[in-house]
Amino acid sequence: MLSFFCIIIAAIFFVGIVVRTKSLSQGRRGPVILQPFYDALRLLRKGSVISQSTGPIFRIAPIVYFASVLMAISVVPLGSTSGLFSFHADFVFFAYVLALGKFFSILGAMDTASSFEGMGASREALYSMLAEPAFFLIIGSLGLMSGHTSFADLFASFAPSTPESFVYALVASFVLLMICMIENSRMPVDDPKTHLELTMIHEVMILDNSGFALGLITFAGHIKFALYSALIANLFISHLSLPLAVAVFFAIQCVCATLVGLTESFMARYRISHNPQFILALVSLSLIFFMGVKFI
Repeated sequence: MLSFFCIIIAAIFFVGIVVRTKSLSQGRRGPVILQPFYDALRLLRKGSVISQSTGPIFRIAPIVYFASVLMAISVVPLGSTSGLFSFHADFVFFAYVLALGKFFSILGAMDTASSFEGMGASREALYSMLAEPAFFLIIGSLGLMSGHTSFADLFASFAPSTPESFVYALVASFVLLMICMIENSRMPVDDPKTHLELTMIHEVMILDNSGFALGLITFAGHIKFALYSALIANLFISHLSLPLAVAVFFAIQCVCATLVGLTESFMARYRISHNPQFILALVSLSLIFFMGVKFI
């Protein structure tokens, strides 16, 4: 239960730190850190305008997407404290409950009968499919090292106490952060500020969403940022006392948000044709990580 609320709290300020970091790197002051959260709240209080060409799937897709993210954070632990639910192979549940939300998000975009939204849905499906092996290779490698298959036991048994394990933790952190960027359609895979439909991915999928539905999608994206950062934090806090683990958890959330902001400030978006190559390179790095754990 503690990890659930900590991730929600981290989600409230995560994107705000990203925006503030980008603003400062460009010589601007930028909005207050809680401004993205205020924007999501404002959307949740508004009514939705729904096209007559859409069906029932379009209406339920944002709810399923948001619920899937909440279910995913329910299995993520916080240091030595288990998540709301913990069971064998819960990382598989984690991956595929997020995939369920993504599936309904894609169906909702296609249900609008818009060629642009269908194009964005096709790209998002491709990138998510290519990134999935990287996640399983990284978590599977950590499970192989610890001998456990649940998040709680896996992270509790892993502590970066030796140089080798610390290197493993850094590599796993990098891969998880890149997966976070891919799953949230951020740089260098996508530019969240673009307005050209031909190069948009996630943004073009939600063009027909407004009001409450758009608020759910927006805040679910904020939670997914904090969700993957929570996995990174758990690589380093399992051996700490609970108060210190919570403090380090939020510190790592701030570091991850700052890194995302710096990445988006100093990296250009890749060409659409280069994105699969980038994701497959990430999978290759994860495979090397797995082979190193298994045979070294």
